[in-house]
Amino acid sequence: MSSHFFLLEDTISPERLSWIEECLKFFFVKLNPENLLHSTKNRDTIFSLFLTGDSLYSLQNPETQQIWEIILSMPSVKLVCDSQELALRGISVERLRMKNPDQVIIHNSIALNGQPSFWKDVMKQARQHEQPVPSLVGYLHLTSPYMHRSSNAMLDCLHAVLECHASIDLYCYLDGVHVGHLGQKPSEFDNIGEGLTELSEKAAKRGLQCQMLACGRCAAARGYSTWDDGKGVVVSTCAIKPLRIRNLNETIDQFRRNHIILAGNCASIQLKKDGMRATFSVLDNERSPPLTILITSHPYGTESAFGGISLAIAAASQGILTRVIFIEDGVFSLTGNHRLDKPSPLFNMQEVIDAVSGSENLQIFCFTPSLQKRGLTKNAKLNGVLDIGIADFGNLLFYSPNGVAANHQRVLFF
Repeated sequence: MSSHFFLLEDTISPERLSWIEECLKFFFVKLNPENLLHSTKNRDTIFSLFLTGDSLYSLQNPETQQIWEIILSMPSVKLVCDSQELALRGISVERLRMKNPDQVIIHNSIALNGQPSFWKDVMKQARQHEQPVPSLVGYLHLTSPYMHRSSNAMLDCLHAVLECHASIDLYCYLDGVHVGHLGQKPSEFDNIGEGLTELSEKAAKRGLQCQMLACGRCAAARGYSTWDDGKGVVVSTCAIKPLRIRNLNETIDQFRRNHIILAGNCASIQLKKDGMRATFSVLDNERSPPLTILITSHPYGTESAFGGISLAIAAASQGILTRVIFIEDGVFSLTGNHRLDKPSPLFNMQEVIDAVSGSENLQIFCFTPSLQKRGLTKNAKLNGVLDIGIADFGNLLFYSPNGVAANHQRVLFF
């Protein structure tokens, strides 16, 4: 039975695939060396990596292809590709399959409509984290429709959720709120707004819940909030009927539950309960799955970095053990001395980080290999941000923090 999985949709850089490779090495060499000694025959999968969208190009890129070969040489690793997305892009993975025919999966399970469904394979994995079947699956959506095909992937995923008889939670955040705009009329794409409305109706017919929440701050910034009754209920005349615009805390209330939450780029890690504990831990007894947010993008070009840390602050304030790791281009949030030369509504990321460092249930880290790769050093004033290397990163991922009773950890990429 597979214990851990990554679901990746965006372009995978050599840097990203390298730290994933190092984490897997850490797991097998440091934490589970007995796996290296077993016969390769009849070995259960421990790590599953699901690839869809532009992440599939990494299987063809010579720089990342050689890293994939190292990953697939490890025991109990399986790579599952979205066959329809492979065909659309004309990508061949025969080189990897020739060396690892049982580990590289390019034929997906068949859905009820008779078509291959990558998302049905993802749901088979998600089912293992809540036995015997999940009662609820969440999905955090961050991007606008049509400009990004990820909205189609989100809709396909949620249809697969219904097929496995689970209820749906959709959390629309940042530009993800746009999937709920009323009156969408695309000419070259599936209508995402109509698709979500049909999904809600389909769930109701099956006696399943289908909740769609949009972050009130994100919706207001984009012109959706037209009336607030003062009690947290926001009414918008430009949103589809199933979408409810609410304070972000309502989404965080759902994060307190123990269900799987997927996203375009995410991971779910089964937590090890015995043996060595994570180097960094808290004493609070918390049954909510710990949340690790990876800030991978520059601080100011998009809302991603600020959105990631805002979600982390909200989760921590609701009692969820939350770790923020600045990694890849995310480390630019921690370098130099950021300042605003004139009064502005814009945020200063370093001031935000400094203000929340040391907050209860919130831990902030800097992945030092990302700094070293860029020849940078962290701003010394940010002493609440702890430096970690691959060993500490591995411990944070794979071991249950002291006092946490949850069976898995959620990892979200921003």
